[in-house]
Amino acid sequence: MHLRPYPVVTTRAKRLMTALAAVALGMLNTGVALAAPAGAEEHGLSQGAVEIARPFGLPVTNSMVVTWIVAAGLIVFARVATRNMRSVPAGAQNFAEWLVESLYNFLEDIIGAHLVERTFWLFATIFIFILAANWLSLFPGIGSVGWGHQTAEGFRLEEPFFRGANADVNLTLAMALVFFASWIVWGLREQGPVGFLKELFGPKGESTGALRVLLTIVFFAAGCLEVISILFRPVSLSFRLYGNVFAGESMLETMARIPTIGWLVQVPFYLLELLVGLVQALVFMLLTAVFTLLICQHEHGGEGAGASSPAAGEISSH
Repeated sequence: MHLRPYPVVTTRAKRLMTALAAVALGMLNTGVALAAPAGAEEHGLSQGAVEIARPFGLPVTNSMVVTWIVAAGLIVFARVATRNMRSVPAGAQNFAEWLVESLYNFLEDIIGAHLVERTFWLFATIFIFILAANWLSLFPGIGSVGWGHQTAEGFRLEEPFFRGANADVNLTLAMALVFFASWIVWGLREQGPVGFLKELFGPKGESTGALRVLLTIVFFAAGCLEVISILFRPVSLSFRLYGNVFAGESMLETMARIPTIGWLVQVPFYLLELLVGLVQALVFMLLTAVFTLLICQHEHGGEGAGASSPAAGEISSH
């Protein structure tokens, strides 16, 4: 299949692919705080990443290794896909342009042409990175190869060399915090400091007199609740992704312990986890995109971000 030549999409592909690892590599410093002790007595998959090395005094966990592998793989793919750009794409370039164009058009229908130009780089990077990390965690050897010892029940793995990147809450929380910081910057750029505060605390609609005063008090109280909700968004985003990925890996490990037919029982669950990995990447991207739209859209539908979004009116009405 050949796509029509899109010079703009080609430029987007170059910019996106060169930035694919930026978010991932910027998250790695947080992967140490919740690392589980190597000798911790746990049954099944540990809730925290395990420290497997400490070069130059820097703790390296098994989830960080997988994060590096995903980032390196995306960088290599980006270089291969954009090394010899052609007007009629083929091979890796064709797939990269199809992926970037599909994501761009999908987000444009949700948040509008104006906003997607500013935010696409982060939303697309988040989606591609989460999807690649989720699917890579299903490869044989992830979570099943490492140091351990023999017991009466069989070999017990204590320090796996690899762990699913998104099965570590440090990484998911880091991605949520990166989005949260970007959300504040985009909101201030679109609305300005005064407009940003007005969007949170200001009364909506037209009113006068005593009704205006009453609505001001009500919307100010609602704005305080909204601020609390906003502060919890990074927590909900991170634990939603971490919980689903961790639960899936725990389920696969449990299925593998079934005697004799453990390998067979896992097959349908592997297919399910492929779907879950895609859905979770899509959910994370969509939630961040909608949160951005809600703070950046203009109340009266002028020339701002919300005016060009087909979904802006529907989202703002809920």
